[in-house]
Amino acid sequence: MSTLLELSGVSVSFDGFRAINNLSFQIGEPELRAIIGPNGAGKTTFMDIITGKTRPDEGRVIFGEKSVSLLKMSESQIARSGIGRKFQKPTVFEAQTVRENLAMALSNPRGPFDVLLYRKTPTGARRIEEIAAEIGLTDHLTRRSGELSHGQKQWLEIGMLLAQDPRLLLVDEPAAGMTPAEREHTTDLLKRAAATRAVVVVEHDMEFVRRLDCKVTVLNEGSVLAEGSLDHVTKNQDVIDVYLGR
Repeated sequence: MSTLLELSGVSVSFDGFRAINNLSFQIGEPELRAIIGPNGAGKTTFMDIITGKTRPDEGRVIFGEKSVSLLKMSESQIARSGIGRKFQKPTVFEAQTVRENLAMALSNPRGPFDVLLYRKTPTGARRIEEIAAEIGLTDHLTRRSGELSHGQKQWLEIGMLLAQDPRLLLVDEPAAGMTPAEREHTTDLLKRAAATRAVVVVEHDMEFVRRLDCKVTVLNEGSVLAEGSLDHVTKNQDVIDVYLGR
């Protein structure tokens, strides 16, 4: 497995508060990784740095086999280079059908003219069917997205990101507000996605993290406190003190 993304010596401060402190992190391709840690550990800032939303004060962020620096790129350039991010609250186009949402995502990522030139193609239609099957919404393609359950909207949004075929997918607290059955489906969906790409899941729910069955990185005060299997990190005394013992 080759390294896809590497952060080294990354720090960033907001008004004198060090949100990220000399952070080093690596993920391979394909790989599934869970990120856990107490509130204020720097999990959101970590994702903001990767996607170009926040610029670090120091450090390197390198992506892909050509080792390009993400710090020299804009948010849209980073998105186009193959990094997709799903925020906590789903952002789907509620008035459009599931199929239309996926079609927009398929046509959207590559540049401003592609949307204007978008035509229905057999390839595009096939890809929409494939993604719908993958996210479990085949029977809902003609439904308006606003009618979907919370969990289904989350899957649709993951599907919209998969339509853009990212090499790295960042997912923020996907299990929040889901029923047990929806959470199970979400686990399967993320595991399948991670078979062919890198997927980073930030999550508070330990049961969900256990089901992902992947390497876990524990952040605290903006740096990596521990890394390894969930069993390994949950036995770490530092992790128990700052996070689990609360």
